[in-house]
Amino acid sequence: MQRIDITAAVSQAVADALGAELDEVTPDATLLDDLGAESIDLLDILFRLERSLKVKIQAAQLAAYVQGGIADDEFGDADEIITEKGLAQLARVMPQIDVADLRGELRARKVMSLFTVDNLVDLVVHRISVDADADAATADALAA
Repeated sequence: MQRIDITAAVSQAVADALGAELDEVTPDATLLDDLGAESIDLLDILFRLERSLKVKIQAAQLAAYVQGGIADDEFGDADEIITEKGLAQLARVMPQIDVADLRGELRARKVMSLFTVDNLVDLVVHRISVDADADAATADALAA
């Protein structure tokens, strides 16, 4: 599946879940702040993507993708400020953020407010790739 097709499906799922117009669902629009999504809306978006793209993404997988497998106490400090290690991970999955501006300021509970439509497209592309790799490994194991 081409990225352009995934982008269209993600945009449609976001628009449908939030009752937004497609032209509002731009790649750089943040799901929470710009488009007004709430936690329940994120679940609805993920469900719609599962139906349209046949890719299952659970809320925990979304968080794990953003956090990149970094333990909570390494991702954020005791005051819930994102650490250098956490900021480096966020820069990988949310390249639009300015790490210098966020250093020492970004609280863990605010991370998802930076997550954009394009970041969601990247996550879907990642999940499709992971699922394809798992399917290939299963096929190889069955053939052996």
